[in-house]
Amino acid sequence: MNKPKVLISDKMDPNAARIFEERGCDVDVKPGMTPDELKAVIGQYDGLAIRSATKVTSEILDAAENLKVIGRAGIGVDNVDIPYASGKGVVVMNTPFGNSITTAEHAIAMMFALARQIPAANVRTQAGEWPKNDFMGVEVTGKTLGLIGAGNIGSIVASRALGLRMKVVAYDPFLTEERAVEIGVEKADLDTLLAKADFITLHTPLTDETRNILSAANLAKAKQGVRIVNCARGGLIDEAALADALDSGQVAGAALDVFQSEPAKDSPLFGKPNFVCTPHLGASTTEAQVNVALQVAEQMADYLVSGGVTNALNMPSLSAEEAPKLRPYMGLAEDLGSLVGQLAHGNLTKISIEREGAAAELSGKPIEGAVLAGLMRQYSDTVNMVNAPYLAKERGLDIRSIRHEKEGVYNTLIRVTVGTDQGDRSVAGTLFGADAPRLVELFGVQIEAELEGHMLYIVNEDAPGFIGRIGSLLGQAGINIGTFHLGRRQAGGEATVLLSVDAPIPPEVVEQACALEGVKVVMPLAF
Repeated sequence: MNKPKVLISDKMDPNAARIFEERGCDVDVKPGMTPDELKAVIGQYDGLAIRSATKVTSEILDAAENLKVIGRAGIGVDNVDIPYASGKGVVVMNTPFGNSITTAEHAIAMMFALARQIPAANVRTQAGEWPKNDFMGVEVTGKTLGLIGAGNIGSIVASRALGLRMKVVAYDPFLTEERAVEIGVEKADLDTLLAKADFITLHTPLTDETRNILSAANLAKAKQGVRIVNCARGGLIDEAALADALDSGQVAGAALDVFQSEPAKDSPLFGKPNFVCTPHLGASTTEAQVNVALQVAEQMADYLVSGGVTNALNMPSLSAEEAPKLRPYMGLAEDLGSLVGQLAHGNLTKISIEREGAAAELSGKPIEGAVLAGLMRQYSDTVNMVNAPYLAKERGLDIRSIRHEKEGVYNTLIRVTVGTDQGDRSVAGTLFGADAPRLVELFGVQIEAELEGHMLYIVNEDAPGFIGRIGSLLGQAGINIGTFHLGRRQAGGEATVLLSVDAPIPPEVVEQACALEGVKVVMPLAF
């Protein structure tokens, strides 16, 4: 088996390449390539490790025929076309925690720089002046810090601020009351935060909801003389409105490490005496750059070698420890999705994925992704667990995942039901032992079978002689039967046959089977 091949296309700590190699990957380090150079070679690689310089566009992804995973050493993935990568079935990962402490410390440093006007005082002192009376600062002790965003980095800033004897108020729609108590902050809405805060720091991603969250209107609601720090993402603050607020004194000072447009060659904030800025240095410490490089290498290698998924932005996480346990369930789930997709006629409108017993104790998202991958393979030959949910949603499929804690007839069971304009169709399967998947129900008929290779599905009248007729037909065509499985609802009604064969069944043999006495449905299957 060939080793997965990884390209590191940006400057990164050299230990990242060592980790890839130690974990069973071949790695090439080629920083500084032009887009055309990257496009020419990307088709050779299973993984691409980047920082912020490499732009992974749709054009690059179209050329990346074998690419399975992109790993960004850092948090921001603005340089990756994630929707297009998802459509191509490529996992996109980042390392959201590797530079958390570094970014939080930078926000605190910027707050102190504002409070004591350190940058301006430094420039004038080094110019030979002694402007001691021109710089009257403020203490942070006893002041109220307003956190906009109380996730990983925001909670670290809160802990540092509490250590400085500040009060902390946090606005975050995802912050629970219990978590607020745990990290020692007061949970508040945005208007309350703006009215209370002496200092405001932002720690939220840039989304449609957070863009210009500090707009002209919201800056006007803030406490007069507030000081604002943004080390998160450019675009969270209306920079022109902030410049006006600095001029009017509504905002006493602002410190930005990030800008709406970067590199920031020009800004209405530049030159303001109460403005401090740095060139996106939030993650720029030796420790952080080592951490994110090592983490992205570990995450990508885990995915390429063992199937573990960590910090993916377009796929549910699955640890390297969980992957072996989930793998047989995902194999069963994919087979069930494939089976119902091949057999269900009519326009598919919905799909329900139910887990019972031991399957209900496992993470549902990977199992759901595997079912959808099997199902959507009927419509695309490039589908996998990453792009299957996107393809399903594009087709307007209503997807529901249901967990049943109560154990049924089987110790573990996965049931897949699709809704069509001709009614619902359901299949179910279990695991024998720890890793042997079996079909146990097919459209309401109890039938036990392995789903593998080439198979033939037949619905016929339950009458004597049919088994001999179908056996003779396949024998005359030179087709060897591997396994033969029977099921029926009641004697004398309809019977279901599911048999495996050693080679694909030619269309003319399918037609001959359809012409046999008592046959109602004949469909070849492939797994």
